[in-house]
Amino acid sequence: MQSPQLAQLVQRALDQNRDLRVAVLNVQRAEAQLGVARADRLPTVSAGLTAAATPNASSGRQTQSFTAGVQVTAWELDLFGRIANLGEAAQAQVLATEAGRRSAELALVGAVVSSWLTLGADAELLSVADRTLASRESTLKLSKLRFDAGAASALELQTAQSLVAQARNTQVQLRRQHALDLNALALLVGGPVPADLLPGAAAAGTVAGTAGEVLAPVPVGLASDVLLQRPDVIQAEQALVAASANIGVARAAFFPRLALTGSAGQAGSRLGDLFQAGNFAWSLSASALATVFDSGRNQANLNVARVSRDIAVAQYEKAVQSAFRETADVLAGLSSWREQLAAQGQQLDAAREIARLTELRYTNGAASELDRLDAQRSLLAAEQTLVQTRLAEQVNRVGLFKALGG
Repeated sequence: MQSPQLAQLVQRALDQNRDLRVAVLNVQRAEAQLGVARADRLPTVSAGLTAAATPNASSGRQTQSFTAGVQVTAWELDLFGRIANLGEAAQAQVLATEAGRRSAELALVGAVVSSWLTLGADAELLSVADRTLASRESTLKLSKLRFDAGAASALELQTAQSLVAQARNTQVQLRRQHALDLNALALLVGGPVPADLLPGAAAAGTVAGTAGEVLAPVPVGLASDVLLQRPDVIQAEQALVAASANIGVARAAFFPRLALTGSAGQAGSRLGDLFQAGNFAWSLSASALATVFDSGRNQANLNVARVSRDIAVAQYEKAVQSAFRETADVLAGLSSWREQLAAQGQQLDAAREIARLTELRYTNGAASELDRLDAQRSLLAAEQTLVQTRLAEQVNRVGLFKALGG
């Protein structure tokens, strides 16, 4: 981008857009979930003080006991990779979510730039409509004078009035479209768009084509490997990594779960004994839990994980193919839009010259009113088409920016 206005507007959108904010929060949530998965690799150590009273049937008294220390409850020994695969899946999910954030950011930038360029084209079309209306109102005044003087027919006067009404109708439509496009840009930016950041009639280039370029030139010589760095491709790749790790989680369910439980601390029959030497006590136990019969649940979970992995493979392949297809489309349009823009500029020059010569012939009585009006209609259509063609060419370049991953 070579426009300071557009650069400031894009930065506002990155700071205030609600959809992008949700994408950032999704990344933070995935990072928190990764922290939970990593915490499962280490034992959870608790500290506490326990007091117990047990009735003695023979003496009729209660036996008291006090313990104070630390304990580890059911710490799983990850011999079969269940917890490690859960951590790998969580890590891949973080990377996929981060890639999703970048993809949302890239889409937002492209949408803001396209909307800004569209507003510039709206302003230019509105400028053309204003000039056309002013010209046709001037023609109507002249037609009224000629009609009053008996030099023009009622048909000529009605035709001039019809053209003025048509120009006003076009002007109203363009103003409405400009307001709608401005509202769309405000939604992308996340708030009202300051007037000093709005494009003028020269944002998309004047009809004469004298305005400077808003977008930077397209780089040449890029390798196709750059497409593998697109955020959506990375997101699909990390989703595949997570799906593969989930297969390891499902496979580990077929093996026993080994867990350790232990405690260490001071024990005594009285609370004061806890602080005396020689009352240290500890315990350690291990357990192994294996599934004997689950009605095929573990196998079904493994099948689900494998199918999910196959789906992730297909989605990754589609993401790569889509990246190549989108890039090929915009590259195909890159040269053709420029050629069409140049041809449309030549057509506008010809339409201008035809309108000028027809006006001279009409003034000298060598051309009819119909010839004059037809030349003006052709000039107006050529001006509008050039603005729309230039906008399409610039939007295509924005598409290339998005297709290459920014």
